[in-house]
Amino acid sequence: MRRSVVSGIFPKIMVILLVFLVFDVAGGLVFAQQESTPIPMIMGIEMLKVGDIAPDFQVGDISGNVFNMKTTLNSSKGVLIFFWSIFCEPCKAELPVIQKLSKAYKEKGIEFIGVSIDGSPMKDAISAFVKQEDYGFQALIDELNPDESFKVSDPYGVAGTPTVYIIDSSGVVRFAKVGRASEEELEKVIKQML
Repeated sequence: MRRSVVSGIFPKIMVILLVFLVFDVAGGLVFAQQESTPIPMIMGIEMLKVGDIAPDFQVGDISGNVFNMKTTLNSSKGVLIFFWSIFCEPCKAELPVIQKLSKAYKEKGIEFIGVSIDGSPMKDAISAFVKQEDYGFQALIDELNPDESFKVSDPYGVAGTPTVYIIDSSGVVRFAKVGRASEEELEKVIKQML
């Protein structure tokens, strides 16, 4: 008998959220801001590296529209994609930087995509948060495959949040970082793609 999407995704999301909650309580914000201190990450997951080809994916956004990575790459100069959780304080601290860059570079052909790892049960809360803060990036909700792996986070090797990738129009990863990224380091890569 197949499990419903909610019952299938809920236990996996709860484990991930618990890891991030412990991370936040243990001082995750401090870890994320210090380059020399590693961010606690889920063991056994390896993130994409600069030079890797970014996996294609299709998932829904908070408005119910389907987002297709390949189509977006074909029609843009590149994509900044960041993985976040509504429960992640370092993510919330980084979102204004992403918003500022989105305002500066979206018109120049760079797409800004935020993938929430919180799953569809949290869709209303994620949507309300994004609208309340007036963020201009496209907000996606990660989904589960039939084998209970995440459609986006798992292929991208997301083991901690925030995780940021910048991908050029040919699908090559040009920047990859777990933890908070500075506006300067992100902007430097974006400018190289224009």
